[in-house]
Amino acid sequence: MRSWALSVPGETVMETELATWHFVVAGVLFAMVGVLAHVGRAMFNVFPDKLSDTPAVNILVSSDYSWGDYLWGVEFDDAGYYRLDSLKNLRLYVISCVFGGLAAMLFIDGAGVGIAALIEAGIGAFVDLFWQRVADLRK
Repeated sequence: MRSWALSVPGETVMETELATWHFVVAGVLFAMVGVLAHVGRAMFNVFPDKLSDTPAVNILVSSDYSWGDYLWGVEFDDAGYYRLDSLKNLRLYVISCVFGGLAAMLFIDGAGVGIAALIEAGIGAFVDLFWQRVADLRK
């Protein structure tokens, strides 16, 4: 079976095997999801996460503060809001999303093949769109 890179314009070819490059592409996509999650937590927080210096009080009272925030050392500003400009917070989100996503691909039956199929469908759509734009330029 041929790969998508060698396909003829207008022909749809899908590989169903799970290859190493699927994990690389999925890792990059999971990293982007981590960046979006980090920005989302920082930008869409109406109330502060950290209300006091005692972790138990924060966990009981705050809806977004958890033991993971305390154990991993998530950084908050002076008002108790999650810090957007913290590289440590960004790194924690990106690493957890990448490792969690890749672990799901490895250990959940069918998840890896499903994500690989989604990646190939997305790449195939971009290739088809590219050839459609080239054909439109020739008209």
